[in-house]
Amino acid sequence: MDSMLIGIILSPIIICITLIPKYFEKTISRILYFYLFFWMMFLIFIENATFPFFLQYDVRPNYLFLEYLEYPHEIASLMFKDYKLELLISFIMIILASIVFFKKDFINFENAFKTSYLKRLFLFIPLVLIAFLMIRSSIGHRPANISDALYSSNRILNEITKNSLYNIGYAFYSYKKNEKNLADKYGKISILEAYKLVSKTLNIDFNDVSKPFNRLEESHFKTDKLKNLVIFVQESMGAQFTSFAGEEKDLTPNLNNLANKNLAFTNLYANGTRSVRGLEALTSGYLPIIGDSVIKRNKSQSDFFTIAKLLKPFGYKSSFIYGGEGRFDNMRNWYLGNSFDEVIEQKDFDNPIFTSTWGVSDEDLVIKANEKFKEYSKNKEPFVTVMFSQSNHAPFELPDNKIEFIENLPKNDVKNAIKYADFAIGKFFELAQKEEYYKDTVFVVVADHNVRTYGDETIPISTFKIPAVIIASNIKQQFYNNLSSQPDVLATALDLIGLDLQYPILGNSIFSDKKNNINFMLFNDTYALRKDNEVAVLLPNKEAKTFYYKDSKLQEKEHNKYLENEALALIHVLSDMYEKKLYK
Repeated sequence: MDSMLIGIILSPIIICITLIPKYFEKTISRILYFYLFFWMMFLIFIENATFPFFLQYDVRPNYLFLEYLEYPHEIASLMFKDYKLELLISFIMIILASIVFFKKDFINFENAFKTSYLKRLFLFIPLVLIAFLMIRSSIGHRPANISDALYSSNRILNEITKNSLYNIGYAFYSYKKNEKNLADKYGKISILEAYKLVSKTLNIDFNDVSKPFNRLEESHFKTDKLKNLVIFVQESMGAQFTSFAGEEKDLTPNLNNLANKNLAFTNLYANGTRSVRGLEALTSGYLPIIGDSVIKRNKSQSDFFTIAKLLKPFGYKSSFIYGGEGRFDNMRNWYLGNSFDEVIEQKDFDNPIFTSTWGVSDEDLVIKANEKFKEYSKNKEPFVTVMFSQSNHAPFELPDNKIEFIENLPKNDVKNAIKYADFAIGKFFELAQKEEYYKDTVFVVVADHNVRTYGDETIPISTFKIPAVIIASNIKQQFYNNLSSQPDVLATALDLIGLDLQYPILGNSIFSDKKNNINFMLFNDTYALRKDNEVAVLLPNKEAKTFYYKDSKLQEKEHNKYLENEALALIHVLSDMYEKKLYK
């Protein structure tokens, strides 16, 4: 990867010093001088940025690096609050390198023009050939690409092998330029065969090619009175922080208490590692498509299935309530474009109790939500709402005098942030239980993804585990221990509101005999389809592999071609439904 990047950077220099006449030597030398200076300083900055990025995401900078650049205000604030030392070291290195570059006459391109033009022309072909071989880095049928760095079963070793700047450039090319063809990188399959396979995998009928997987689901909890639905999505809350799905006993007492009295999912795994992946799953019941989330893609900005669109014919009012800025990750546009009546965001909170880099506190969020629900109730309007917390996000800025901070840990430690998020959950239910709407509402408290997804395995499945609890008056306490997905949680919640509903959600209610023990996960560009404890793993331009998942570890086994084809089918079907606007 290093030689490929160097070849790309040197190519313009080679062309200029071999083909441009001596008459332009001063102008071209100056341009090349600053061109080389820019790349040297940029490389120093990127390599310095690699360390904190790797620490946070367990990968070299990739498409996430590019996505975060779309939000300079939030990222600048985060860097200055959480990465002061790393920034200082980076700037010191850039300053020292600049001094060496300018003071020591690091390179003088004018010397190249002292060579006769004929000799320079003669050198053009061999020099370009060298640069070409560096960029291609292969004498085989195909040039080298990012998949050639995946030589080991240890994912961390593979990441170290890559070059950060090349990784970013490759991500831009792949995700921004080749969005339509990304699925083909995992393998080819007939699209009709893919739909049939996915139908069997999900145990959902495929009858209508214009609306695949759209079916009538009869409620197991029919009622004459419409029930409200509130989905409270928790930012970065991993299962390990709870007692009912993890190991922590005292960090989330409010969520644990809800789990002990209601329906708790103890074996639930997230769609992906970004908030948009969780939101699309819990709002639309979609599985992770390769590339950008459907929340950010053009063809899904309208006429894409959501719970708001589903329940609108029944007279439901709908809202998305978020303490940050709605423009982040295109959330405002997507929710409003797909039948949500209202998006309440940071600018709509008057005199918040506390404001951080990412928005108002979770306490402000639950107070605002409760006021909104009281308004719906007063107007006798059934409602469906997605609430999205934000306090549990680096740099973990938390208000004072709300929780007892954990001894011997910094105030802005993730465990304190989890503790504060749990405080807000408790505050919300304390407020809600006093109101008339409470008894007629199905509440879901569920995470979007884990706080960090890390490990040396191809896909670290254990770090995808998240908690979820459904609170409703018409169910008995239960710990649901079967493998589940976020679309399963959504389908279960809709089952509990008591309506027979027609929808394409790519999951099933746990009260349905159609529910399979499966999960489909995306980690960067690596897919994993898990059925019970067998896992098919697919990477772009690589042969699929099958693993056995035991004791939170992947153990490679003989190929299960059927399972691998099921995973490939899901990748293609998700892309096809998006491209043809069939998910509605």
